[in-house]
Amino acid sequence: MTTPYNLEQIATYKIGNYKNKPTIIFLHDSLGCIELWRDFPEKLSNLTKCNAIVYDRQGYGKSLPFTKDRDVNYLELEADILMQLISLWGVEKPILFGHSDGGSIALIAAAKYPNKIKAIITEGAHIFVEDITLNGINNAIELYKTTNLKSKLKKYHGTKTDTMFWAWAKTWTTKKFKNWNIEHFLPHIECKSLVIQGEDDEYGTLNQVYNTIKATKTLGKKLILPNIKHTPHKENPDLILKETAAFIATI
Repeated sequence: MTTPYNLEQIATYKIGNYKNKPTIIFLHDSLGCIELWRDFPEKLSNLTKCNAIVYDRQGYGKSLPFTKDRDVNYLELEADILMQLISLWGVEKPILFGHSDGGSIALIAAAKYPNKIKAIITEGAHIFVEDITLNGINNAIELYKTTNLKSKLKKYHGTKTDTMFWAWAKTWTTKKFKNWNIEHFLPHIECKSLVIQGEDDEYGTLNQVYNTIKATKTLGKKLILPNIKHTPHKENPDLILKETAAFIATI
């Protein structure tokens, strides 16, 4: 595929200089960016002695603004672009660590390019749309309109904030997106996966996990966390560091 922009316009942050060690690529959520990962990538890199790359997708953080409207298949497009970035960076068989939208991108990438990905770790990934997902997004819309959420996001996304927020909120709440589903990709995944979700995730039920594990057969391992919502690596970073480092050690 061709990309409608220069990939050099994608902001990246590289961590570590470990020779003959894997690279972990971090894929942020629907409102995230490099900075919003805080120090988690550095900590996981140090713990595992793996290199790491964190990047802002188009329309986020310090990357270029959106150049066209989103469509229903935007996450698949991002998986294709990710593979072009991996080639640009000269990375062989990375480990993908994806949160929310980033988790869905990791799943699609591993399915479409099974010989290019070493393993995947997902947090709160979506494989289909649920009522709880839409309720969570509608709550976020209300917060964006009535609280300081917009100003908080503007610190990281600048003048792109409004476009970025509504690209997510409006796309997911359209009638057309209600039928979005990536379960057909999952049986094509050939690498090991660690599928993480909080029991109290406000954007998805545990069926997201169960269906992912079922479709990936023996390759998937689930980690369901009590008293955790949609951002496990922020809510209990020590546990996520421990569990993900142990998983990476097995591959």
